[in-house]
Amino acid sequence: MTRLATKQVTLGVTGCIGAYKAVLILRGLQQAGLAVEVAMTEAATRFVQPLTFQAISGKPVYVSHWGRDADTDIAHISLAQRTDVLVVAPATANCLAKFAHGIADDFLSTLYLATTAPVLVAPAMNVEMWRHPATQSNVALLRARGARIIEPAAGFLACGMVGEGRLAEPEQVVSAVLECLAGQAADSAGHTDQSLASHHILVTAGPTIEDLDPVRYLTNRSSGKMGYAVARAARARGATVTLITGPTSLTPPAGVKVVPVRSTRDMYDAVMNHLEEATIVIKAAAVCDYRPRQTAQEKLKKAAGTTTYHIELEPTEDILAAVGARKGQRFVVGFAAETDWSPSLALDKLRRKQADLLVVNNVLEAGAGFDVDTNRVSLVTADGETIPLPLMTKDALAHAILDAVLSHHQTGRNPR
Repeated sequence: MTRLATKQVTLGVTGCIGAYKAVLILRGLQQAGLAVEVAMTEAATRFVQPLTFQAISGKPVYVSHWGRDADTDIAHISLAQRTDVLVVAPATANCLAKFAHGIADDFLSTLYLATTAPVLVAPAMNVEMWRHPATQSNVALLRARGARIIEPAAGFLACGMVGEGRLAEPEQVVSAVLECLAGQAADSAGHTDQSLASHHILVTAGPTIEDLDPVRYLTNRSSGKMGYAVARAARARGATVTLITGPTSLTPPAGVKVVPVRSTRDMYDAVMNHLEEATIVIKAAAVCDYRPRQTAQEKLKKAAGTTTYHIELEPTEDILAAVGARKGQRFVVGFAAETDWSPSLALDKLRRKQADLLVVNNVLEAGAGFDVDTNRVSLVTADGETIPLPLMTKDALAHAILDAVLSHHQTGRNPR
């Protein structure tokens, strides 16, 4: 069971075109190991049917106070009491106004008044509605009362206008919920999990790209999800985090210093530039091992009658080995995405790279490859021990890896 398995999130959905993204938010919260229930406004059901959320969550969807005769509980009160976080996404201008002024005329607005849990609100509306002084006043009032506002993005809106008002991307909303829950992870004395507060963690994530010509390039299928999960988990546990990331479509975690790169050489330079300040290095990026020896300045044409084309490759910089050679007192974690591996080969790699821990997975295994939200790995330690971990979400695995790192630092033994 993950540390999130007992957490309850209530997802509120209000009526605008962005409601379709709430389905992706629900799935993202579940993949992070959270239990989720959904409350919708009547207007939201015009965009997405409650049955969709019910089928995904496996639980009834709350729309009205009425029509649940078999339920003897006062529904909005019982749901409010078991909620650890209330996140409303999308939140319309009407929803913001109700919340700000205490109007409780439907299930969701009544739930908002009844819960003492943290509230996260992700607005979505027309740009002029968002900019209107009334809306901005309502947002300011909600902030003053402790609600976290997940700012809308700018771009092309459903109404045809361009500007801020788009619902934040699902990954950003899920990340905000996870950060909120991490802040709630308190012991009986009320202290949050700050187990990494004394550390500066350098994380690499995503793929690198090696250009062949102005049109084509070599890369791999890494999405960056594992590295971003590690950065998010480390930040939640109090660490100062620098995330060096290859090109991805992910939203960076809040509170993390982000250094975008493209090529393996770019990533090597960025890691070396930031290595001095780091106490822990976690190399989750899937860098290209080779690059074209020459990069064409113009697009390579297909010649008539040509059946083959040869590209000469050369090795790229070995970033993990370079970090290992300069690690000093730093703790270094490497990743190995393999299609066939053995503990002896993994241990050999770990020792050649002078790493302290190697995270190995088989990318051909279901649920453990690229661009998925789960992973199944084995941890290989410097003394030759192999520790297999079960299939879990990448967010849960990130915490498991950090637990292993902390165990090593605190006991002087290899992590278990």
